[in-house]
Amino acid sequence: MAVKVLYTAHAVASGGRNGHTESRDGIVKADLSVPKAMGGPGKPGTTTPEDLFAAGYAACFGGAVDFLAGKMQLKPSSVEIEVAVGIGTDDTGFGLTADITAWIGGLDQADADKLVAAAHEFCPYSKATRGNIAHGLKVVVV
Repeated sequence: MAVKVLYTAHAVASGGRNGHTESRDGIVKADLSVPKAMGGPGKPGTTTPEDLFAAGYAACFGGAVDFLAGKMQLKPSSVEIEVAVGIGTDDTGFGLTADITAWIGGLDQADADKLVAAAHEFCPYSKATRGNIAHGLKVVVV
């Protein structure tokens, strides 16, 4: 399936996991450090590629929930998405996991579950990772 590209983001990284990354427009800038849990220095004030991926995934997934709520004629009073991205070893070296938790206000559990499941099918990040990493999906009505 071809994608009609509407926007392209550009970012550059140097120094790998103990380096620096930033978007070409300079808005996103982050120093990187391998966490101590992975045997790295875990430098204060730094982040990881997994943190950046989790932040982007959470924002995209939240956008999918908002978009589909309108299409499904549902009106949640609040939507908050957390994506926990894990990295660890697998049979080929390293692999990722993504656990998504959606806190949905103003809907009953059945509608919230239906909305979040639809968002998981619709979200470009979910599509890109489906079949490639393990996902968890949890819906909490608040």
